[in-house]
Amino acid sequence: MDILARPESAFLVVKRSRFLAELLPCTCQNDARSLIKTQKEKYRDATHVVHAFVLGKCAEVTGMSDDGEPSGTAGRPVLDVLTGRCCTNVLLTVTRWFGGTLLGTGGLVKAYGGAAKLVITEAGRHSSFEELTEKRSFSFCTGYTLYERLKHMMESYHTFNVAEQFGGDVSVSGELRADEYDSFALLLKDMSSGKIQI
Repeated sequence: MDILARPESAFLVVKRSRFLAELLPCTCQNDARSLIKTQKEKYRDATHVVHAFVLGKCAEVTGMSDDGEPSGTAGRPVLDVLTGRCCTNVLLTVTRWFGGTLLGTGGLVKAYGGAAKLVITEAGRHSSFEELTEKRSFSFCTGYTLYERLKHMMESYHTFNVAEQFGGDVSVSGELRADEYDSFALLLKDMSSGKIQI
């Protein structure tokens, strides 16, 4: 199961109607609602802002809206593309500016589904997805003499959002894959002769 690491967008034109598909990371239904509201405010001149989302550790929470398009022609194809990608904690919006030609129900399904597929493809090309991993926060302080050795050791672990503050000592904080936490803590303790407590 993958999550979206950074936003992605793609643009599609079908019979002069313009479709802007955007993938946005989100972690809960409140985030999704807030992002959808922001998208609708951002694109007030658009005819429709269709959305679908997949949330939860096992992608167990889903939602969608046709936003005024005929039922089942917009939100459902977008959601189907998302669930087919095996990803979670992501919102996909497809914003449409009507081009003057009616697409019909089949045309709408194809256009919305096509825009969703296009943005998923772009996200894949730009490596915007990463594996969903349970993370655990960590922090520790060390002297400057040991700092370089510890920094080198940390490169063999999967760390995220690492921050360092330099003062009398070096304070290091960040996140780590949860399954690596115990081994990381033990190695820190060993390398510092028991002086560093994570």
